[in-house]
Amino acid sequence: MTTRSPLVGAHGPLRTGPARRHRRLRIAVASSLAAVGLVVTLDQPGQAAARSVEAPVAAPADAVSAAGSGATEEQRRAQLQQLARKLVAAGAPGVIVRVDDGRGRPMRITEQAPWTRKDHLLRAEDEFRMGSNTKTMMATLALQLVGEGELALTDPVEKWLPGQVPNGSAITLRMLLNHTSGLADYTEDPALLPSFLGKDQRPWTSAQLLAVGVRHDPLFPPGTRFSYSNTNYAAVGAVLEKATGESLADLVRDRIARPLGLKHTYYATDATWRGPHARGYEPDAAHMPPGVPAGARDYAGAHRADHVDVSDNNPSWGGAAGAMVSTADDWARFYTALMSGDLLPAAQLAQLRTTVPMDPEQPDGPGSGLGIVTSPTPCGTVWAHEGGIPGYLSINVTDSTGRRTASVLVSTEAYSEYPDAFPAEIAEADKTLKTAALCAMFDKPAPTAARAN
Repeated sequence: MTTRSPLVGAHGPLRTGPARRHRRLRIAVASSLAAVGLVVTLDQPGQAAARSVEAPVAAPADAVSAAGSGATEEQRRAQLQQLARKLVAAGAPGVIVRVDDGRGRPMRITEQAPWTRKDHLLRAEDEFRMGSNTKTMMATLALQLVGEGELALTDPVEKWLPGQVPNGSAITLRMLLNHTSGLADYTEDPALLPSFLGKDQRPWTSAQLLAVGVRHDPLFPPGTRFSYSNTNYAAVGAVLEKATGESLADLVRDRIARPLGLKHTYYATDATWRGPHARGYEPDAAHMPPGVPAGARDYAGAHRADHVDVSDNNPSWGGAAGAMVSTADDWARFYTALMSGDLLPAAQLAQLRTTVPMDPEQPDGPGSGLGIVTSPTPCGTVWAHEGGIPGYLSINVTDSTGRRTASVLVSTEAYSEYPDAFPAEIAEADKTLKTAALCAMFDKPAPTAARAN
């Protein structure tokens, strides 16, 4: 049964058609990878046939403009700095860019709006709320346990969470990890709205978030199609906790952060930051565009130049779907360790990179692996994830080896969540910067249309 969200208002029915839905933490792969020439339709019917993807495939030579080829590192840095500045001029409070083309000298760039400097001076090393990038780390933890024989991708949810998921005997761990379970998305339930807005600072558990999601009818029979749902990862989090007897925060710390020396990477269970961090902002209710539903405008926090500082809101409602905090440097190190095989045995890394089409009409197009997405782009095939949570929007990209990485972190989410409500200028500036960063990662010029004027 198709349901309708009271948070949507005039934006259309839940999960149907191309209309924008109110979905905090929803991965925006459709929008951000579309920035480099991809269009992903997330809700088409069809079988979820798995395929294995291992190596990057370069785009045809004529897909990339020759203009700018052979650019020096200084020229690429200047271009990225200019594009970051344009995004801030278009309305982003702050931007962090990090690009490593595999030569061992990452470029780090920051830009921020003058009005934010009274709150903090943005640094490339600042901690950042990572939103749905969390899913890549949760999938890594699950696959580590698979490699150790504690879990199996074929395990039914019912084995670990008896009675907690309707039809749980037909939903496997793999289906949760690659979004083919059919479970509805808990972030579309009105019970979460006060937490989105920072008005409810309660701590949420995996079990509580899962219970919110499964009280809605499933979208389709398990395993028959792809549909992105944060409830899948609430369930993954609950399984990880049940299988290990440990908290997600401890699992992240002991299995990933400490072994890799990620000093600013942790699973947030409350609003506390552990180090210098980027401040995150959303337009205040009086300055939100009319296209944004009224109930989604009134954020809690200190007012700053027509914005609300939402940095101190509790992100625990993101749970295993989106509660991670990290930095651009830490996340690049995580990606490098993941894709090079340092975190997973070869068999489990191959499972992570076994994908289902996100659009059955494009079987060779963007695919969902386990906690990560892959797609061809004009500059090369990428593995990526994006995260959005109030005040923070990020995309993190790597190649299949982990030697090349790129991140673009923006200290607001609203224009991505409601693209039709905001001036096209900010979306275009965002798209151009992300395209240039991705292509710089491959040491290639961006396609002509996406290059700075």
